[in-house]
Amino acid sequence: MPDFVPLAERIVDALLESDPAMASAAGDHRFDDRLPDLSPGAVADQVTMLRDATDALAGIDPDAFDAQDQVDHAILSALVERRLFELTDVREHEWNPLAHNPGPLLHGLMARPFAPVDERLTALAGRLAAIPDALATARAVLRDLPRVHTETAIGQFAGTAALIRDEVPALLTQEPGPRPAVEPAAAAALDALTEFDGWLRERVDTADRDPRLGRPLWEARLWHTLDTEMPAAEVLDRAYRNLDRVTAEVRKSAAELVGGPPTDETVRTAFDTLARQHPDDATILDLAKVTMTEATDFVRGHDLLTLTDDPCVIEEMPEFARGVSVAYCDPPGLLETADLPTFYCISPAPSDWSPERVESFYREYNDHMLRDLTVHEAMPGHFLQIAHARRFRAATRVRSLGWSGPFVEGWAVYAEELMAGLGFGGLPVRLQQLKMQLRMSINAILDQQVHCEAMTESDAMALMTGRGFQEPGEAAGKWRRALLTSTQLSTYFVGYTEVSAIAAARPFGATPKAWHDAMLAHGSPPPRHLRTLLGV
Repeated sequence: MPDFVPLAERIVDALLESDPAMASAAGDHRFDDRLPDLSPGAVADQVTMLRDATDALAGIDPDAFDAQDQVDHAILSALVERRLFELTDVREHEWNPLAHNPGPLLHGLMARPFAPVDERLTALAGRLAAIPDALATARAVLRDLPRVHTETAIGQFAGTAALIRDEVPALLTQEPGPRPAVEPAAAAALDALTEFDGWLRERVDTADRDPRLGRPLWEARLWHTLDTEMPAAEVLDRAYRNLDRVTAEVRKSAAELVGGPPTDETVRTAFDTLARQHPDDATILDLAKVTMTEATDFVRGHDLLTLTDDPCVIEEMPEFARGVSVAYCDPPGLLETADLPTFYCISPAPSDWSPERVESFYREYNDHMLRDLTVHEAMPGHFLQIAHARRFRAATRVRSLGWSGPFVEGWAVYAEELMAGLGFGGLPVRLQQLKMQLRMSINAILDQQVHCEAMTESDAMALMTGRGFQEPGEAAGKWRRALLTSTQLSTYFVGYTEVSAIAAARPFGATPKAWHDAMLAHGSPPPRHLRTLLGV
C-alpha cells in the first residue's frame, strides 16, 4: 500500500499546477505568470488527473493512519471529488462569464508585496499577455448565458480594465525595468477586454438561461460544498425553526430597546431607530477602522482567544469584485511565506445608484451593523481565525490548499453571537446580530427554495423584508446573489449550527480562551473532522 504523505504531496502539486488561481490563492507563486486554461483540451486533461487522483486515494485504507492523516485523507479526497464534480457536472465555465474574469489574479500580484516589484511585474506581464487567449477561449466555450451573470460580468470586467489602466502604470513608476514587457501586454489585454465587453453586451438581451440549478444538481453541489452528513431537507427544516426561534428573541430585544409590546411593529421601530445612525461613502472606511479597534480591545479585555500580530488593512472593495457581496476578508494564502496583510474590503454604494437606494444601503449597514460586520469579517471572525489557520503545520499541505466554507463562515457567525452575548456594542449591536441570524437562516432557505423550488422574486423579497426586516436594497442584492451563486449561502447556517455545537462541547475545566484556541489550531477543516481532532 503506498504511503499517504508522498502521494498526498504529489496530488497537491498536480492540483496547484493545473489551477494557477488555486495556487496563487494558496500562496504558491510558481505559476503566477499564468491564467487558468479553460479550453476543452485543458479541462479534459485536468479531469483525467483528478480521476487518477481519486482512484489513488480510494486505493488507500486510512484506518491505519493517525488522526491527522485520516482527516487529511478525507479532506483531500473530498477536494479532488468536488473539483471533478464542478468540471464534469456543473461545468460553470461553459455558462458563467464570471468564471473567466482575470481581475482577482491580476490584483493579487499588484496589491500583495510578497516579492520585489520587478518580480511581480514580470509575472504580471505573463498574466496580461495571456488575457487575449483566455478571453478568446471564454467566447468559444461560453454558451446559453444567464442574464444576471452576464450583467454582473459586464461590471466586473470593466473593473478589471480599470485596474489595468490605473494600477499598472503606478507599479511601473516604482520599477520601470519590466516596462518593455508589461506595457504592450497591458495594451493588448485592454483591447481584448474591450472586445469581450462588446461580446457580452451583444448577448445580454438574449441571455435567458435559468440560473437555477434544479434540485438534483443543487443537492449534489450542496453535499460537496458542505461536507456534512446533514441532508438538504434537514437543512431547510432547521433553518425555518431557527428563523422562528430568533424572531422571538428579536421581538424581545426590540421591546427592551424602544419599549412597547414584543411585536413585529416594535421590531421595525427599533431597527428604524438604529438605521438613522449610519455612515456614508466618505465615512464608512474610517468607521470600519474604529470598529476594528473596538472589537480587538473587546477580545483582549475578555480574554476570548489568542490574538496575533498579523496586519489587517481595511480598504475599499476593488471594482472588479463588486456586485456579489458588500464586504469580504481577503487573507494571504496559507502557503504564503512573506509577511503580508489581510485585506478587509468594504464596498461603498455604487456611483450609479439613486439617492434613495444609497440611503437604503446605509440604513442597512448602519453604525451598529458595521460593528457586527467587523466582528464577522475580521475580529474575531475571518481575519483572526485564518491568522490562526496560517500557523497550522502538518505532514502534508492538504489543509493549506483552502478551507471549509462551513467552518470559516460558521466560526464567523458564532463569533458574532459570542461578542454580542458578552455585551460588545450593547443592545444595538445585539439587535443587529440577531438580524444577521435572521438573514443567515433566510440565506439557507433562499438558497434551496430558489434553486430547487423556483421561488419567485416577489416571494423572496417578501420573506427578506418581512421575516428578515431587511431594507429593500439589501434584499434586492441578496436576490441577485442567490441567483449568481448556489450552495454558498447555506454555508453560514450549516456552519454556525456545527461550530456552535463544538463550542458548546467545551470540556469541563477548559477556559473559553483555551477551547477557542483549540478549535482554531487545526487549520480550517470541515466541522465534522474538527470534532474528530478535538475528540468531541
